[in-house]
This record gives sequence, C-alpha cells and structure tokens, in this order.
Amino acid sequence: MTEQTKTEQSNTEQCNTEQSYTGHLKKMTSKLVDGQVAYHLPVGDHSIDLNALIGKHLTLNHTGNINCQECGKKTKKSYSQGFCYPCMTKLAKCDMCIMKPETCHFEKGTCREPQWGEDNCFVPHYVYLANTTAVKVGITRHTQIPTRWIDQGANQALPIFKVSTRLQSGLVEIALAKFISDKTNWRNMLKGKAEPIDLKSKAAELIPQIHEALADIKLNYGEDAVEQLDEDVVEIDFPVLEYPSKISSFNFDKTAQVSGTLMGIKGQYLYFDSGVINIRKFTSYEVEVNY
Repeated sequence: MTEQTKTEQSNTEQCNTEQSYTGHLKKMTSKLVDGQVAYHLPVGDHSIDLNALIGKHLTLNHTGNINCQECGKKTKKSYSQGFCYPCMTKLAKCDMCIMKPETCHFEKGTCREPQWGEDNCFVPHYVYLANTTAVKVGITRHTQIPTRWIDQGANQALPIFKVSTRLQSGLVEIALAKFISDKTNWRNMLKGKAEPIDLKSKAAELIPQIHEALADIKLNYGEDAVEQLDEDVVEIDFPVLEYPSKISSFNFDKTAQVSGTLMGIKGQYLYFDSGVINIRKFTSYEVEVNY
C-alpha cells in the first residue's frame, strides 16, 4: 500500500467516525461518579458523552433558531433561560420568587400555578454551604442534590439545614447571607479548583449567629420547620485538563460558531482552548454539534 493510499484510507476512516447532531440545547446533565462529575449534553433527542470528548475538537453552530421550551413557538429572544416572553410571564417556575424564595406569595393566592407551587415549593428543601472559590450559602430541593452543587461549580458542599418548604429555606438563607455571600463569583470559579475549606467548622461558626432568626421561623411555622443536620462534606472534582488564566466568553447571540479543543467542563460551562460558554444560558437554542 502506497503512502498516498494510506493517507486516503486514514482520511476516509476519520470522516466515517465524525459525528454530527442537530437539535435544541438543554442544560447539561451530570452525575457524580467516584467523586468526579460525568457530563452529557442533550441536543434534541440525543445525549452526547462530553467527558469522552475532552482533549478533542468540538464545534457548536447556532442555526439562528430559538424555540420556547414550554410551548415550542419560535422566539427571537430567550427569557429565563429558554422561554418565550408570554410563557415567561405566566409560568410559576419563571416567577421572581424562584430566585428569591423568601418572597413566596402562595398564601396570598397569587401563585401563577398553584399546583406547580404545591409540587415544587411545598417539599423538603436544604440550606447548604458550598465552596466555589469562597464559602457561599445556597438552597435546593431535596431532588437536586448533588446536581445543584455541580451546576454551581462547587468543589465542596455541606447541607446544614433541612426545611419543610422553599419559603422557609429562603428565610434561613437570607439570615446566613448577612454573614457570607449567597452568590458565586463565576469568573473566579472558572479559573481553577477551589482551595479546600473546613465547611463543618464554618457551619459551627455561622449557625449560632442566626439563632434568633431560626427561633422566629420555628415560632411562625412550627418547631419541626427547621432541622439542623450533621452531614459529611461532599467533595466534587470536575473534568478539566487545564484552567484558563483569563476568561473569555462565547455568546451565540453575537457569534454563531463556537469551535476548538474541549479542555474541560465545570458547572454548566464548557472550556474551549479559546474561551468558555455557559450552556444553560442558551437553553432552547438550536445548534449543530460536530466532533
């Protein structure tokens, strides 16, 4: 076999192994396996194993189409990460109380979707400490552990309270937020792995400082409204070959194509050798994925 023939055969084999899928994006799904996160990217009906693509070339092409994930209608702009404007204004999952649960207005009879509220807000929630680049407080439904921590890019997490409703979790969170942040510095989070923090010691330091707030919550909602926990710290390792020293972000609204070597994944971000992209931000965007 001549060198030219070998080259042609190699090129043919490479073409045969190239994969291409087109569909609407959803946020990456994740699973914690032996301490490391395994990611898949939903693209339409397909689910792409992203961990297997780290170190390889990956291209995402936005077709220009955006369709509401609720009603399916085409929209020029995505609201609340994947909805058209009418759906954003009527769905309970898009209401401000989802971002600020302490503002829950269910008892006033003004919940956009009372049944959705009962199913999603009147269920056990956890208040936790997480280490993204510093200690932060957060809340999540019991069904979203450890997904919530993974999505935030936390290298460590510790549930410290279990409460009966989302509203109550918000009240505990704002009490703790007087002493620590309730937000993640996403740029710092993307620049590297967080230095380990003794979250149990931090919890022991913080909890006495919100004693009065906890007492008020129990007075208003019952003694069993808030349960203090004694859990182990969850350690989370993300599949990243190399962290960038400077963060440059891709945006499908400005540039239709994102392409390069996939260097890693953290939170809901893909690291390319030329920048990062927040997949969750572009939920419902139709893309063609090639690798």
